Amino acid sequence: MLIILEANLKMIFTNKRTKSSFWLSILLCFQTNVSYAQNTQTASLNMGDIAPVMQLKEWVKGKPITKFENGMTYVVEFWATWCMPCKAAMPHLSALADKYKDSIVVLGIDILENKSKNTSIEKLRKFVESMGQQMDYRVAIQDSNFMETGWYLPAGGGKLIGVPSSFVVNKDGRIAWIGHPKDLEKVLPKIINNTWDIQDALNKRNSAKRLRELDDSLNNVLFQYREDDRIKPEKRGRPDLALLAIDKIVKSKPELKYAPSIAYHTFSSLLKTNQQKAVEYGKAVLKTPSYEDEPAYNEIINAIGTNSSKLTLLKEIFQLGAEACQMKIGYITYPEIHDMDKEYHKMADWYWLAKNKYKAIAAEQEAIVALKSKIDFSKTKLAEYELALRKYSSGINQ
Repeated sequence: MLIILEANLKMIFTNKRTKSSFWLSILLCFQTNVSYAQNTQTASLNMGDIAPVMQLKEWVKGKPITKFENGMTYVVEFWATWCMPCKAAMPHLSALADKYKDSIVVLGIDILENKSKNTSIEKLRKFVESMGQQMDYRVAIQDSNFMETGWYLPAGGGKLIGVPSSFVVNKDGRIAWIGHPKDLEKVLPKIINNTWDIQDALNKRNSAKRLRELDDSLNNVLFQYREDDRIKPEKRGRPDLALLAIDKIVKSKPELKYAPSIAYHTFSSLLKTNQQKAVEYGKAVLKTPSYEDEPAYNEIINAIGTNSSKLTLLKEIFQLGAEACQMKIGYITYPEIHDMDKEYHKMADWYWLAKNKYKAIAAEQEAIVALKSKIDFSKTKLAEYELALRKYSSGINQ
């Protein structure tokens, strides 16, 4: 597939004939990618399937179980000792286990420990003990890598899902849902009450997978229009051609209009050609969830960050960027393991460049609070944040 794409791209950049030949090349690239996305194999273990058997080496915490009992709902959560998001999710899983204790059983299954050297059973036990009530559910260790090869990998482990990941097995012994444990709060009640539509959830998951693969592959195509700072830092690429290509793509596949890769390349190209249109498009991006169920706020942030040192940007662009930062902060699942101070500091800077003094002050104050909440925080960074706050508080927007 990559060979075909490269050949098509060569046609695009070397074609000296007509516009129709140019667009024929573009559409050929796009159609190749559409075909690729539609024909990729789906996960071999998915929602609606009978839950595979469990093969466990040892139970570290809680009463062992040997099989899924009819009439009971199970949450099988895969985690690893080296995974910080896994650790952050544990108190939330414990709360769910307590809230629905008459209806569900939560099973924490340790996998992927090959990424952490010398993780013995004894070390695993000590880890679980150290978590105490924050990990207040049953915990087991897989036998060899059986749960990885029988559950995690067939469901798309490493591509569609990572760790932590949760599988909900319903009362009939079928996998009702697969996803991040952060979403269990809204999914579990419907599964328990038999109002969850597995087929609808499966259709949405497969559709999102196809769009993700297509969006990712088109990213490689559209990057050909960008400048290469390592070779010609003074060049701005061909944003005009990028926008024309994107227009053709979106007309053929409207669902991609605000998808992450398309959003990044559209917004970045508009920054170089028409910043007012960039503002309008960026606002639409922040209002429209993509196949990831979230708006592509990161792409707006990254595009502004990449171009702010190369272009003279309107204050409305920085205002949009600050709003994207605020949105990102709102979507961060586990702020306790995230550098929240950096997010607030960036937001404050962009509010200041947007001539929004009071929001810049408020954001920088949040950055200082977030930094001070860390153990052994950097005093150098604190001085940097405090200097910025003094500038915002006493200065006049340029």
